[in-house]
Amino acid sequence: MYALILAGGRGERLRPITDTRPKPMAEVCGKPILHHQVLWLRHHGVTDIVFLVSYKWEIVKEYFRDGSAFGVRARYSVEESPLGRGGGIRQGLALVPQSERLVLATNGDVVCPADLSAMVRHHQAKKAMATVMLTALRSPYGIVEIDRDQLVTGFVEKPELPHWINAGVYVLERSIEPLLPLKGDHEDTTFPQLAAQQKLAGFPIRVPWKSVDSHKDLREAEPVAEALARALGTA
Repeated sequence: MYALILAGGRGERLRPITDTRPKPMAEVCGKPILHHQVLWLRHHGVTDIVFLVSYKWEIVKEYFRDGSAFGVRARYSVEESPLGRGGGIRQGLALVPQSERLVLATNGDVVCPADLSAMVRHHQAKKAMATVMLTALRSPYGIVEIDRDQLVTGFVEKPELPHWINAGVYVLERSIEPLLPLKGDHEDTTFPQLAAQQKLAGFPIRVPWKSVDSHKDLREAEPVAEALARALGTA
């Protein structure tokens, strides 16, 4: 199975780390985020990975080279100018053989131990064109609970809210390529179109998940990376 990893982000909020490397090469538990992702993908049957790269992409290639040290085959889809996530995926699909019916894709700043094999099975059962991993929206603040008399009855620290958000991991039919924008974001174009046609499925997860955008996120991603290592048997 092939996987595409969106790995071209600059990560301005992670400076000065990202002055010398793209955001997905920032380290969590001593290893780049991409390192954790590649092991995760390989564990779930991925044999070939296409890194969708732009900013300081040579750093990614120097680390993974042909992928053999990680048990995969690595290729690099280099954007000469930013194409957006949808455009990047479309360009990267050119490196995926037409015979490959399904492709995994993930944002390069995500750390998560979710069961990708189960997600693929879910996608196939739903007969969707694309499936989006969903994670529960968590409040960034602690919640204060009060009763009818406006007396405080308790506190809940950053609870889950009754909403789902896009976790940045996808299963895509290979045939989605012409529906993706040449430049722009698939979440603004392709996915709303598929949702209107009832061809977009969701895969809710109830496991740790973290998207890294800031130095605080790097610290909060550490227990998630540790959970991933336990799931992979590499802890």
